[in-house]
Amino acid sequence: MEKEGLSVSMFLDQVKVNVKAGNGGNGMVAFRREKYVPDGGPAGGDGGIGGDVIFVVDEGLRTLMDFRYNRHFRAEHGENGMSKGMHGRGAKALFVKVPPGTVVKDAETGQMLADLVDHGQEAVVAKGGRGGRGNIRFASPRNPAPEIAENGEPGDEKEIELELKVLADVGLVGFPSVGKSTLLSVVSQARPKIGAYHFTTLVPNLGMVQTDDGRSFVLADMPGLIEGASQGVGLGIEFLRHIERTRVLLHVIDMSGVEGRDPVDDYFTINKELEQYDLKLRERPQLVVANKMDMPDSEENLKTFREEMEKSGEEVEIFEISALTRKGLNQVMSRTADLLETAPEFPLYEEETGEEERVLYKFTPENREFMITRDPDGTWVISGDKVVKLYQMTNFQFDESVMRFSRQLRGMGIDEALRDKGAKNGDTVRLDNFEFEFVE
Repeated sequence: MEKEGLSVSMFLDQVKVNVKAGNGGNGMVAFRREKYVPDGGPAGGDGGIGGDVIFVVDEGLRTLMDFRYNRHFRAEHGENGMSKGMHGRGAKALFVKVPPGTVVKDAETGQMLADLVDHGQEAVVAKGGRGGRGNIRFASPRNPAPEIAENGEPGDEKEIELELKVLADVGLVGFPSVGKSTLLSVVSQARPKIGAYHFTTLVPNLGMVQTDDGRSFVLADMPGLIEGASQGVGLGIEFLRHIERTRVLLHVIDMSGVEGRDPVDDYFTINKELEQYDLKLRERPQLVVANKMDMPDSEENLKTFREEMEKSGEEVEIFEISALTRKGLNQVMSRTADLLETAPEFPLYEEETGEEERVLYKFTPENREFMITRDPDGTWVISGDKVVKLYQMTNFQFDESVMRFSRQLRGMGIDEALRDKGAKNGDTVRLDNFEFEFVE
C-alpha cells in the first residue's frame, strides 16, 4: 500500500522563544493560636516549588510554525505556605510540544541545552524555583519564636533558540534546476513546487518513498546549493544544516548540460560545499543520480563524466534516470534502501559532537557572588546572581528577616567591599530595586 507523502509547505526552521519557570511559593510566618495548647510555637509552612518548563517531542509535529504565533511560555508559581505548618502545593510543570529533531539552545550563550529526537523525549529547559521556608524552619533554642520566612526562589527565565533539522533518511542534493523536485514528486506522493527557474524550492520538502519490495524511507528534497553555500551564498547555508541529519545522499546531476554547466564541475563543486560545511558529510553513503538522460548530449556527457571520475580516483556509483519519463527510478530507489540498511543509525556522530560542545562551554569565567559599581549620580550599585537572589527571597515585612538579610550581606563581604571602594556614611546603595543608606 502506498503511503501518503509528507509535504512541508511553510518551513520555519529557527525561532526564538521566551520561557519562564514558576517561582517558588513564599514561606509563612505564623504561630499556633489554639485553645488549651500552651506555649504555641512557630507554625508557618514552606512554599511549594514552582513549575518547570519542559520541552517534549511529539512525532505528530513537523515544523516550528506554532512558535511563530506563541513565543512566551510561563509555568505556574508554587503555592504559598500556610499556617499550622502546612506546606504550599507545588505547581505542575508546563509541557511544550516540539517536533522530532529540535535542537534547543540558550540564545544568550549559544550553549546547547538539548537535542530532542525520539517521541516522548523530554528536557527541562527552565527550572522552577524552590519554595521559601516558613518560620517553623528557623526555630532554635536561642530563638524559639522567629519572625523569619523566605520568599520563594525565582524560577529560571531564558531566551531559548529552537532549531529544527529535517528528520529524513535520504537527502537530495545538487544545483538548482537539476530535477530534484521532479524526482521527489514521481517517487512519492509529495507535491513540491516545480518551475523552470532557479530556487523554485525555498523550503525542504519531505516525501515517503516505497520500493517495489515493500521497503520505505523518507526522502527530503533540499533547496539547490550553489558555490559558496557553506559561506552563506544563496539559500545554501540555511539548509545545509538539514542535510546533516540524513543518512544517505542522492547527488542529482543534470547530465544534459542544458543549463550550460559542466556535470563534472557540478559534482566536485557540490561535494566541496558539503565538505566545507561539515567534513563528516563526505563520509555519508552517496549515489550519483544522472538525471535528464532522455535529453540530447546526455550519453556523451555521461561517458566523459565516468572517464573523469576514473582519472580523479573517485569511487562513485552512478544511476542513469529520467525523472520526466520515470526511467531507472526503481533501481536507484532499491539501491538507496539497501544502503539505508547498513548506514549508521540517526543520530550520526552525536556523542562526539555533543562532547566537544560540552567541553567548549566549560571555558566560561567563574561567576562572582557580587559586583559593585557606581552610577553617575553617586549611587553605589550592587549586582550579581547570588546577592540578587538573596534579596528576592527576603521577606521585608518582618524586622527579623531584614536583620538576617543584613547579616548575609555582611557575611559575603559587601560592607567591607563598599568601604574599600570609598563608600561614606549616608551614601545611597541600590540592590535590584531596593535602595538603602550605607551605615559605617
